[in-house]
Amino acid sequence: MFLDKISWENFNESCHFKEQVEKYKETFGYYPESVHVDKIYRTRENRNWCKERGIRISGPKLGRPPKNVSEEEKKQAHSDECFRNAIEGKFGQAKRRFSLNLVMTKLPETSITSIAITFLVVNFSKLLRQFLSLFLSLFTNNRTGGTHQTAFH
Repeated sequence: MFLDKISWENFNESCHFKEQVEKYKETFGYYPESVHVDKIYRTRENRNWCKERGIRISGPKLGRPPKNVSEEEKKQAHSDECFRNAIEGKFGQAKRRFSLNLVMTKLPETSITSIAITFLVVNFSKLLRQFLSLFLSLFTNNRTGGTHQTAFH
């Protein structure tokens, strides 16, 4: 998870869409294959901008839904929704497990620091879980896997 923008002012998030995708390109060196966004981001302008760059934008197309949807399109929509649910789940986890919903500091700078630390801990938690999973799988494979030998007397 990346924390790119925090504001205490009301604003329409969709106006920052292009900026965030460009920041992704700057960070990773290429545009994402797809973006998984809320309905508010699926404007005609954002869709055309993504199309020009070869980026697939998740969600239904604008206008009336088509009568016939191919099996491949259904699978892609389901896959996109699953991916997006995982992302939304991380925010829920940050609120429930890491107390993001309990930030009650008085100064804006302190609140920003508290929020940033929460996302840092969420990221470290995921990395630690991946590391431990890899370690345990290597340990288990060494004890029972391909190096297992049997001796006959």
